[in-house]
Amino acid sequence: MKYDFTTIIDRRGKDASAYDSVGTHKWGTEPKLPGEGFDFIPLWVADMNFATCPSITRHIIERAEHPLFGYYNYSDEYYQSIINWRKSGGYHKELTVEQIGYENGVHGFLSSAVEVLTKPGDHILLHSPVYVGFKDDIEGLSRHSVYSPLIRDGNGRWSMDYDDMDRKIKEFNIRTAVFCSPHNPTGRVWTMPELERAMQVFEANEVTVLSDEIWADLTFKGHKHIPTQCVSRWSKEHTAAAYAPSKTFNLAGLVGSYHIIYNDRLRRAITEHAEKTHYNEMNVLSMHALIGAYSAEGREWMEELLEVLEGNARWAHEYINGSFDGVSCSMSEGTYMLFMDCSEYCKKNGRTIDEVINAGWRVGVGWQDGRLFEGPCHIRLNLASPRALLEEAFRRMEKYVFI
Repeated sequence: MKYDFTTIIDRRGKDASAYDSVGTHKWGTEPKLPGEGFDFIPLWVADMNFATCPSITRHIIERAEHPLFGYYNYSDEYYQSIINWRKSGGYHKELTVEQIGYENGVHGFLSSAVEVLTKPGDHILLHSPVYVGFKDDIEGLSRHSVYSPLIRDGNGRWSMDYDDMDRKIKEFNIRTAVFCSPHNPTGRVWTMPELERAMQVFEANEVTVLSDEIWADLTFKGHKHIPTQCVSRWSKEHTAAAYAPSKTFNLAGLVGSYHIIYNDRLRRAITEHAEKTHYNEMNVLSMHALIGAYSAEGREWMEELLEVLEGNARWAHEYINGSFDGVSCSMSEGTYMLFMDCSEYCKKNGRTIDEVINAGWRVGVGWQDGRLFEGPCHIRLNLASPRALLEEAFRRMEKYVFI
């Protein structure tokens, strides 16, 4: 490979939450510090333990060498980079500058949209398992989360329950849904037939869709991300979608997301609300980071990254299903997250999920409690690390946890 995805980089003391938050109570969900004799292996925070694409650091350094950082304008190159990148996926072919808006993170986008579209006390539909941050965003704004559980087939593959979605929407008089595509934490990449059926449910019930598509670039062979807005004429006009280079290129610390909203009225409402909060301004270095990411070299780097991530996912899937009796997971179709079901293991061995999670933490396996994601006996794993690091983590699981 041209780029380095094997070097284990020491991130300790370099502002990395994945390492430096361990054993603290910033969020209240951090892994505990490992016991004596064990170093910590980060498998929880959803960022990568790979150095980002060199074109990104070059763009940032070039801009940083100019010693003035005053007020600035969003450049034409910034918008054109987004348009070209999104069109290259075969969708958003008619995207214009006016339909793109900066967002200070997907959470900021969701919060603004929820406040525009709902009022305190309203109910909002999500699928479970659910990304924990969305649950916190919604309930922190005094709205109520209503979950439509994803269901697993005989092969463990997750799918939507359209009848349950329709029933919950009607029961709770829901007018707004948060949709995750590709899905975190299950790793599903929704197919066109699945998306069409979901949009039919939303259209029939006049539900506006807030679509998190931050994982759009990270799909594996045989799977392709289809933007929610490109499913139908109705979905184009009734969906607000959020994107970012942060998951693809490991740029979460720079903060810089963007929305795509085709409907003029919906776009004005969300944009005006965000602007009035005075929080929604881009960092000039974030702008240049995106330009460096959404480039020819960025695409070349991403293609190699995808080979690594898919290889890690297949290796982990085979290891778990072949070595940990009673533990199961479905093969991810995208993202770099894996959602591990320990229900049968706990039942067979008379152990609680707390005991399993803590056993891992004691030996430095920094995995994440799946109950945060509405998985009752689950663990979420981040597989975006050099293989050697994952191999050591799984060796410890086999030797000290699943025994």
